Amino acid sequence: MDFDFTEEQQQLAKAVGEFAAAKVAPHRHESDVRGSYRPGLLREMADEGLFSLRVPPAYGGRGLSAVGCGIALEELAAADLTVCFPVLNAALVGAVLAANGTEDQLARWLPPIAHGEAVVALGLTEPDRGTDAANIDMRAEPRAGGWVLTGEKTSIMVTAYATHCLVFARTGGPGARGITAFYTPLDVEGVRRERLSDLGCRAGGRGRIVFDGVFVDERDVVGEPGLGFVEVMRGFGVSRALIALMAIAVGRAALDEAIAHAGRREAFGSPIGTFQSVAFPLVEHVTMLHAARLVSYEALHRADAGRDPRVPANMAKWWAPKAAVEAVHQSLLTLGHLGWSEEGPVAQRLRDVIGLQLADGTAAATKLVVARQLLGREAAP
Repeated sequence: MDFDFTEEQQQLAKAVGEFAAAKVAPHRHESDVRGSYRPGLLREMADEGLFSLRVPPAYGGRGLSAVGCGIALEELAAADLTVCFPVLNAALVGAVLAANGTEDQLARWLPPIAHGEAVVALGLTEPDRGTDAANIDMRAEPRAGGWVLTGEKTSIMVTAYATHCLVFARTGGPGARGITAFYTPLDVEGVRRERLSDLGCRAGGRGRIVFDGVFVDERDVVGEPGLGFVEVMRGFGVSRALIALMAIAVGRAALDEAIAHAGRREAFGSPIGTFQSVAFPLVEHVTMLHAARLVSYEALHRADAGRDPRVPANMAKWWAPKAAVEAVHQSLLTLGHLGWSEEGPVAQRLRDVIGLQLADGTAAATKLVVARQLLGREAAP
């Protein structure tokens, strides 16, 4: 078993890391205070090829593996977690469209995503329907030449920036098999957006999107009617491992700050890193994040090999964000008053990374997936 990245993957990490260090990291605090990305950032990210990671080369993309996508998101998250969300959405939505679209649809949809001309949102979560996503209420009624969408999606990342949305609505009976996916522009009559005020990831543009009689052309149905939820759940096997890596990167960045501080800050005539009460907790958290990272990449490697990634991906998703939150918290304590200050290097990271304990499935939801794989549906919760 080889745990090293290939030379090409190392070059990818270096290139994205250099971009993030130059164009993202210096603006992290400013973007958080302003509550939005700095002007021009999305265009720069598009030019860097960050929205084309999982889009097939035939449609202007880079066609990277799931592992490659994880590498890119790690580098971005270490600089600023909030900039990962439009990249993650482009990778996930692009992959769902590529797997289910017709040739005509792919030619219309994928090049704008790859080139950053279409910023995509994933419209699944609804009020009072968070984890129970298979029971969504949003309706799609058939009309001549298409469908009319009516309902609300909430807690949607990049709502403030999105030009298009992969939205899921009920076209049939109850349960997962009655849901259809639609790919629709958001600058149309009947769409209303509202920003939400959040503890962290304030520049990420999370919000609610209301569809009030929005017409969607029949050409913009993704796959077959009634199969939308099934297809997006397949994508979650990869998305949960990617989000785990984003959390790990935030935790590692905070620990790097704490380790550097422990080497230069002196107390009682010695660097504070010479005291076990400072050094040992840092070692423990570095160990936990390292192990969670291996599980995350195992899931992505399995997906690339055509094997089922669900067990390691869901293990990583409940474990990594928790481990990252605890690592950032310990880093804050190590830095003392510098950590407590919003002007310091880790307070924002703590606010930001907490959100990943909720995103794309809570710990309970992801443990349920693993339990059913281990025990079988009949013997599991």
